[in-house]
Amino acid sequence: MTRQPLFTGVIPPVVTPLTAEGDIDTASLERLVEFLLEGGVDGLFALGSSSETAYLTESQRTRALEVVVKANAGQVPVIAGCIETTTNRVIERANTTRDLGADAVVATAPFYTRTHPAEIERHFRQIAAAAELPVLAYDIPVCVHTKLAGDMLLRLAADGVLAGVKDSSGDDVAFRYLCLGAADLDFAVLTGHEVVVDGMLLGGADGVVPGLGNVDPHGYRRLVDAARAGDWAAARAEQDRLAQLFEIVFAAKDTSGTAAGLGGFKTALMLRGIIATNAVSSPMAALDEEQTAAVARILDRAGLR
Repeated sequence: MTRQPLFTGVIPPVVTPLTAEGDIDTASLERLVEFLLEGGVDGLFALGSSSETAYLTESQRTRALEVVVKANAGQVPVIAGCIETTTNRVIERANTTRDLGADAVVATAPFYTRTHPAEIERHFRQIAAAAELPVLAYDIPVCVHTKLAGDMLLRLAADGVLAGVKDSSGDDVAFRYLCLGAADLDFAVLTGHEVVVDGMLLGGADGVVPGLGNVDPHGYRRLVDAARAGDWAAARAEQDRLAQLFEIVFAAKDTSGTAAGLGGFKTALMLRGIIATNAVSSPMAALDEEQTAAVARILDRAGLR
């Protein structure tokens, strides 16, 4: 059987540029989508963690997705996060997502509520039945406090419930077994790693969803193309360069990992002239002048300014 997953390659989680007042910066978001498409991405993941979806209001999420879909104009698939606490809330958001023209929805396990594994499986089955779009699971236990079981994911894939998974679990052993289990399924196994993508591709990953891909989509395009061609030396060299670029997320001090990562990505995009400001959602704080200078030095070293 020749596998044909719907979603493969480079699918960056699109950051959501904000104005200094905290509104969606639509002009910057349009430029970012254009930049990513020019960089050769295979898809766009709107309203994921790097999009600050947990911080945005409902109207802001709708507006951001509208802009991404319109700017993309059907060039690549747009998958959209429907990150909500419980099933009915996800389904409501999935209906909006479908109406806005997205090509697939992405959902986590339920969170805040205490949930049994049988309820998690029922959650995904009910979303898929209602969404009328392909559904991808988002495995991110650091945020939702539940690790999605590999056997459940593969069962849902075999039943046609799930079209793929974005794995941000950090459990690389489980990821390898998931790749093995998906070998005969049209089920996209996507890694959320930034710095070991070459290893994940060698192990059978179908693609990558890297936050750093906002800053350097061309680099991830070269990495995936080298891996597909079997040129693992070139893939490793590109990955090593991207690992050094990833140091932008360490510029922020005394803040959360979320703020440090988003702050690094947005500051780099601002310095590259793609977005207007490095503003982030409250209560996070944007990188200051000293931290911005540190990001600038890393970009200069990478030849990206």
